[in-house]
Amino acid sequence: MSQVTLGRYLFERLNQIKIQTIFGLPGDFNLPLLDKIYEIPGMRWVGNANELNAAYAADGYARIKGMSCMITTFGVGELSALNGIAGSYAEHVGVLHVVGVPSLEAQAKKLLLHHTLGDGDFNAFYRMSSEISETAVMIKDVTTAPAEIDRCIKTAYVMQRPVYLGLPVNLVNAMVPVSLLQTPIDLSLRPNDADSESEVIQTILEMVKQAKNPIIIADACASRHDVKAETEKLIDITQFPSFVTPMGKGSINEQHPRFGGVYVGTLTRPEVKKAVESADLILSIGALLSDFNTGSFSYNYETKNVIEFHSDHTKIKNAVYEGIQMKFVLSKLITKIGEVVKNYKPVAVPAPILANPKTSPETPLRQEWLWNQLGNFLQEGDIVLTETGTSAFGINQTYFPKNTYGISQVLWGSIGFTGGCVLGAAFAAEEIDPKKRVVLFIGDGSLQLTVQEISTMVNWNLKPYLFVLNNDGYTIERLIHGPTAQYNEIQPWNNLELLSTFGAKDYQAVRVATTGEWNILTQNPEFNQNSKIRMIEVMLPTMDAPSNLISQAELTASINAKQ
Repeated sequence: MSQVTLGRYLFERLNQIKIQTIFGLPGDFNLPLLDKIYEIPGMRWVGNANELNAAYAADGYARIKGMSCMITTFGVGELSALNGIAGSYAEHVGVLHVVGVPSLEAQAKKLLLHHTLGDGDFNAFYRMSSEISETAVMIKDVTTAPAEIDRCIKTAYVMQRPVYLGLPVNLVNAMVPVSLLQTPIDLSLRPNDADSESEVIQTILEMVKQAKNPIIIADACASRHDVKAETEKLIDITQFPSFVTPMGKGSINEQHPRFGGVYVGTLTRPEVKKAVESADLILSIGALLSDFNTGSFSYNYETKNVIEFHSDHTKIKNAVYEGIQMKFVLSKLITKIGEVVKNYKPVAVPAPILANPKTSPETPLRQEWLWNQLGNFLQEGDIVLTETGTSAFGINQTYFPKNTYGISQVLWGSIGFTGGCVLGAAFAAEEIDPKKRVVLFIGDGSLQLTVQEISTMVNWNLKPYLFVLNNDGYTIERLIHGPTAQYNEIQPWNNLELLSTFGAKDYQAVRVATTGEWNILTQNPEFNQNSKIRMIEVMLPTMDAPSNLISQAELTASINAKQ
């Protein structure tokens, strides 16, 4: 075979980098493209319930595998996915969004086709996507198309941002040389400028040498841009007290003896707050300092000696070194810093949160108890998703086992995100290790936005744990504004009947309302094996919430009220 279709070329390239699950929905402008997926052994087309859920699923898959691919159709399909794509852009997630578009001839003639705005402009949606994509490409020429596809894949993978790729339906079956597939896509980072990198490392070493109480804080981009291993090595060598932000949960090993907890500005536990804010040097790795990630921007460091490591620059105090990427800086730093810190006397780290006191088995469940107890259920290697709302704040109180991956959309905060995201995470987990558990915590209100994707989980025999926190409506919104307002209410569902409604045969659906019921369930050995899909409805008081969410809601309400 000397040639291959352009459509197959795309999927061969994705398969070469182990991206084997494709999300999206069929539409008449992408159907010939979808045919090509089935030509490649090991690749699968999922088929989602709607495009928004597909975008959320692609986001979840990419967070675990490093990149993902979603396919929609022109206009109506691609626009339905844009909220999910925007979230991936905001939170540094590499999603390749492939859109099947009308033929080049139809575009040239400006035909009044369905799914258009009726004005002959076939680039309107492309322009919309370009605002929330690292790059946007509309294929026009088959001779340059393979190189463009390679560039799009590399950009999504390396930059960890969405990329838009428009593929005209008439080019899907156009032939390109198969020999092009013999040269792998170069996914390596561009090297740092040697002189600038050397200056950065020497400056950092000098600052470390002068510090008496340095700390490390890991945030979301430590995971997104693949420096978790370098970060842990840095902690091992330096023995500096180490912390994470809410978005950084899972970025470092929380069982490490030098882990001190989660820092969220004024919302932080007092002992953690003191440890962080009294430091005389802060090594900040992969920061995304949004309002909910910082306690409404309430960071209050006593020192100005802050070094920020980012994917595309390094900042030392007020000096910004553009293009000096943290992957290389951290790799070289850990080879040199040992000599500088050899006489460092480790500072004590804050003690972990005390275990819950024993309660009567009839004690009603409450958020504070639940999140403190959750660590006893979690296992090494779990993927834990927490929905915007009480879950995203409560998880900050939970200590993760080693190698636990946390997913929480703290910055974009699209309600219902995890209902689709858990699907993608479950597919990724299955590809890595079929025994790996995926655990979702989602509110009863959030679930109603994306519940259709449970049918896709059932269809593919995926086995996530779906913990639905039933507090009778939008509690986070009630805490911010309108505690008794009708707009924060929802129609109650029979949540335990959802799995059977979506066709599940081997499943578990159970409700827990007391501490005793929780302990009996989570301590059951059979329950701890991901042998079937499970729906666990957790009954909670309507206005009950983690203490830090209550404080955050007060801050948010105060900011919203300012003139």
